[in-house]
Amino acid sequence: MPLIVKDYSWTQTASMVYIHVPLKGAKVVNVDILSTDEYLKIHFPPFLFEAFLFEPVDDDKSSAKIGNGVAVITLQKKINRLWDHLMISNNTKEKMKEIRERALKEYKEKIEMESKAKAVKKQEEKKYALETMMALEQKERHVIQKMKDDEREKATAELEAWKLRQKQVAEEELQLKRQNQRTHPDKMKTIKNMHVRQSSHGSNVKLDQRTSSEASSKKHQVDLPAPRSVGNIQIKFTPRVFPTALRESRVPEEEEWLKKQAEARHAVNTDLAELKDLKEDERNPDWLKEKGDKLFATGNYLGAVNAYNLAIKLNSKIAALYSNRAACHLKLRNLHKAIEDSSQVLGLLTPPVADNASARARAHVRRGTAFCELELYTEGLQDYQAASMIDPQNEPLQADIHRIRQIIQGSTTGPDKQSKK
Repeated sequence: MPLIVKDYSWTQTASMVYIHVPLKGAKVVNVDILSTDEYLKIHFPPFLFEAFLFEPVDDDKSSAKIGNGVAVITLQKKINRLWDHLMISNNTKEKMKEIRERALKEYKEKIEMESKAKAVKKQEEKKYALETMMALEQKERHVIQKMKDDEREKATAELEAWKLRQKQVAEEELQLKRQNQRTHPDKMKTIKNMHVRQSSHGSNVKLDQRTSSEASSKKHQVDLPAPRSVGNIQIKFTPRVFPTALRESRVPEEEEWLKKQAEARHAVNTDLAELKDLKEDERNPDWLKEKGDKLFATGNYLGAVNAYNLAIKLNSKIAALYSNRAACHLKLRNLHKAIEDSSQVLGLLTPPVADNASARARAHVRRGTAFCELELYTEGLQDYQAASMIDPQNEPLQADIHRIRQIIQGSTTGPDKQSKK
């Protein structure tokens, strides 16, 4: 049984009530205060102070302060008038129990509402922070692109100026040569005659060579076999067999997917300044993708990102490049960029067909992982559920979904909190 505190004191004004409760040496961390409009409880084991208030108060405007061994409770009256007593006098056990239970219920509801409001506010703040970060990164990319464009324009202007100087130098040399020809005509005539004799001698040599070559060619022509007879070759194409039954088949979507894949393979842009240092066979998105895959396998994630960047500049329609770059960004903790690349993958993998199902599932999982690392568990759960709909037999995926649900419900701590523990 707790010991009831009776040596408290209280004062009042027309609008306020002040209660002073001695804590009898109790530490601040051990003091538990519960307050509602009609009930006040201060518990510091083994002592207990309970007050069934004379009139209702405004709990939202009330406050409590603890210091110097005393708890000072300040209550805002709902009706501005003086009280005859601090507590109601005609208390019965049943009425006290009813007020206590009602107060506890109101207090729990208030705590739950505050917790939900705090969670919603935290989620909104994280979303705002994510959007702000993405906007800043977009702005930074624009600035970098502008710097590149300025440098390219500057280099182009310098090249044009150099070409103009070379043209002027060539014109000056031509004018100087013409002046020399006018100044020394006899000398130029002698040089010309020498060239004529040399050319005539050379023509005789070439004529002899041509005659001998014609004779040898005639000799070879005699030994050539007769031409082959004309004929026709029959070509047959194997029809494409789709993996689903005809009644369940999505032939138009699969045909559209194949057409998009063929178009993506031909959408290559090789007119890039960054590719001038590469060899001809290296200016290939497939070659750059293989290079990025090898760098990723060795743990060189930054190098892999650079390789995928060049490949994407060559061909921005290949979904695998964005997907692999998203995996690199996850390793490097560039979570916002991983979300952007995964979203780009899902935009390219349309229409959804059986051939791109596994790639879509990977993209959903990678984006969901990035959201969960940012503690945006609701968005992460949506991506994991989308991946589960594509691959419902994946047991590790089902386990991850269950764990994320536990985190959202508050029964399990997130990855960051676990690492801190």
